[in-house]
Amino acid sequence: MTDTAGMPEHRQDSREESPDERSDRNWVELLQELRVMQTGVQILTGFLLILPFQSRFQDLDAFQRNVYLVDLLTCIAATGLFVAPVAIHRALFRKHLKQPVVTVGDRMTRAALVLLAVALSSTALLVFDVVLDRTAGLIVGGGCALLLLGLWVVLPVVIRRRH
Repeated sequence: MTDTAGMPEHRQDSREESPDERSDRNWVELLQELRVMQTGVQILTGFLLILPFQSRFQDLDAFQRNVYLVDLLTCIAATGLFVAPVAIHRALFRKHLKQPVVTVGDRMTRAALVLLAVALSSTALLVFDVVLDRTAGLIVGGGCALLLLGLWVVLPVVIRRRH
């Protein structure tokens, strides 16, 4: 069964709000999510930025340095994507483009979450590789990637299908 907009009836929202009100609500919800995620990725980026200035950094082998550089660039890209919706909103403020801003912000946030998962997994890989060994680093980094994939992708799909 479908509603008047052609959407499946179970997807109807019981809220009575205009499209502008919905966009405003979605924007506020997105901002709340961005606040949570930005802090974590910015702390991780800051941590990675200071590593080359530590005395043991020179002891890293080529693999570890490459993981570090990929990790750092991934964190910087994730930070950029997490901040971009706010910058876009500022640039388009009062231009009556809230719905496209929300849509683009949602897409950027989804892309940033992918990069954040890569960054967290590669950070775990690097730390365990340095502290223990390469095998431990690969196992823990891969495990982190699988955990985040499960929590951030698989679990929402399972919940959506059940409801």
